[in-house]
Amino acid sequence: MKKYINTILFDADDTLWENEIFFRQTEQEFCLLLEKFGSKEVILKTLLKSEIETLPIYGFGIKGFMLSMIDTALQLGGENLKSNIISRIMELGKEQLRRPVKVYEGVEDVLNSLQYSYRLVLATKGDPTDQKRKIEASGLKPYFSHIEIMPDKTTRNYEELLKNIDCCPNEIIMVGNSVKSDILPILQLGGRGIYIPCHTTWIHETAECPQESPYFKQIQNFTQIPEILQTMTELNHKSA
Repeated sequence: MKKYINTILFDADDTLWENEIFFRQTEQEFCLLLEKFGSKEVILKTLLKSEIETLPIYGFGIKGFMLSMIDTALQLGGENLKSNIISRIMELGKEQLRRPVKVYEGVEDVLNSLQYSYRLVLATKGDPTDQKRKIEASGLKPYFSHIEIMPDKTTRNYEELLKNIDCCPNEIIMVGNSVKSDILPILQLGGRGIYIPCHTTWIHETAECPQESPYFKQIQNFTQIPEILQTMTELNHKSA
């Protein structure tokens, strides 16, 4: 027997609040620190390679990013790298960890309106300590009946999440800014996805949007969610 949609999963970073823009700003300062060791292109290419190679060890988040910056500096600077550059890289990471959380306009109003009709679940990934800090600082925690901080967002991770909240894929809609992490795994499991592009996206998170499908919708603003939900839940009812 088919079931109706009753649960909405929300990504956190760059869906509910700003995040990736701070990585780009830190990268610019990092490139200035290392400018005598290579061009901006070389520095960023080396940094990205280090980040991707160390994801299985460091995971996602600012701490892993900071360690990758140190690794990049050591690769490019070698014996000529001075300790004050390492110290500044450490400080750049700490500064980013202290950034205030800026919730996007309209997010709280939408969550407030949806909490009476759906079970709202926060599904994020990254360093647990930093993610918990941002969740608390956002003021949005009360809207969610369950919060899951995952090491990654693969179909296996989502299967574990759905098991934890006792939910089937055809009962959910996932809202997020990453096609790769938020949308494709959920569609593969049989759920639905709402994609909200962010103006800044880490290259490792990019992927092609799915072909046109009634189970996938792309919108431009968080405030469009209630309207698009109505369309998608109506479709779900008709298919039941």
